Amino acid sequence: MRQADDSYYVHAHDAVAARIAERKPGKAKNVILFVGDGMGVSTITAGRIWAGQAKGVDGESYRLAMETRLTTALSKTYTHDSQGRFRSDRDCDDHGREIMERHAWRHAGHHQGRLCDRCDAPGRQSLGDRRSGRKSHRRDFDRAADARHARRTYAKTNERDWEAGRQRFRRRARPGCTDIASQFIAWQTANGDGMEVAMAGGRAQFLPNTVADPEYPQRKGLRADGRNLMTEWTQMPGHVAITDEAGFKATNFDSDVKVLGLFEPSHMEYEHDRPNDKAGEPSLAEMTRAAITRLKRDPDGFVLMVEGGRIDHAHHAGNALRALSDVEALDEAVQVAREMTGDDDTLIIVTADHSHTLTISGYPGRNNPILGLVQYPGHGVAKGADGKPYTTLGYMNGPGAICTPGKDSTCERKDLTDVDTGDEDFLQQSLVPLGSETHGGEDVAVFASGPGSSLLTGTIEENEIFHVMARSLGLVK
Repeated sequence: MRQADDSYYVHAHDAVAARIAERKPGKAKNVILFVGDGMGVSTITAGRIWAGQAKGVDGESYRLAMETRLTTALSKTYTHDSQGRFRSDRDCDDHGREIMERHAWRHAGHHQGRLCDRCDAPGRQSLGDRRSGRKSHRRDFDRAADARHARRTYAKTNERDWEAGRQRFRRRARPGCTDIASQFIAWQTANGDGMEVAMAGGRAQFLPNTVADPEYPQRKGLRADGRNLMTEWTQMPGHVAITDEAGFKATNFDSDVKVLGLFEPSHMEYEHDRPNDKAGEPSLAEMTRAAITRLKRDPDGFVLMVEGGRIDHAHHAGNALRALSDVEALDEAVQVAREMTGDDDTLIIVTADHSHTLTISGYPGRNNPILGLVQYPGHGVAKGADGKPYTTLGYMNGPGAICTPGKDSTCERKDLTDVDTGDEDFLQQSLVPLGSETHGGEDVAVFASGPGSSLLTGTIEENEIFHVMARSLGLVK
């Protein structure tokens, strides 16, 4: 295989092989990977308290479904050329150099010889290259053709923004490069199988720029090549496309139907805002239940990836409320998966690709609202040296900065005494002013259960998770 001589691949392969020899884990029939995009340890802690308090119970002692796993590990998140996962509009800089990432679900990471703009250069293998006879599915709140996620499952691309026939930003694909949405359809037809279910946002990447969006008539698709990929999908036998909650509820997932669900032109709604969507969107838990119902029909097993993609977006916006609400939504999906599968044949992994700069300040009293002002037990609202209260949650950087560029050097932090810090649009205060909060660089948690879960302990390299999944399924020896 293409990555077999890559040092990242070899290191992860050997590390997992050594643990297999020592622990002799069983084989898995099914694998379900949950990815909380940006769900660092502080986010899990805050999300736990948020979920417990939302249910009217003690948030601090509450346990998320993802925390009731048999094994726990820490996964490193550094990349080929940065201490933490780098966020860029492109995967290549302005000089054509690759910005490398080594993510677990990208089939052992990038090949280190990969060149930007070169579709014939060493790249990565997609799930389509290594079919195991198991049915497959993607479910997340991002776009279906978002390269960060498409590359984890079906696509080969050297640029994350090659989503549609019309590319975004300055860098464009060279002739011969196939956009990601087209690869989704091509993979479906090339091997006669493809995905059984794919549900996400991202309709615009599948529709031509002459066709109005079915939910927002004032918006049109993004494809300049005239192809309507949703129509191409439905023209294949047994394939249906759905765009709203009504279509989702009308679909019989306990059948051999193949479903493409695209519920928004771009990203799906945050869980907090989902009830206000006029066309309606199914929840992450509902889509997870539907996907497992469909995939369990195959006796050979399945591979399912479920992503809470908008945890990351809310953190970048400096809005902890929406981030924590999406953590709870992901956790409800984990609970559904646990209820519908067994530890005897299904490996479930819950992890994150990176963290964020979210911080949790001491010393709030027990049961203090996680989005509220810090209150000392028996002593009222805590105040900083400036005489003003502060919240439990904050960010190291981001749009909620206490000082903004262009102001004079005298900086006074806003007084939050009369501010509703639990408001849906409140931005937690941050130190360094940035238009978008950054990722964090610390390790992230890995929770696992089922066959192969014993291999996920201690501190591991992120791409070892791929090898655990592949070996548990018998795809790699």
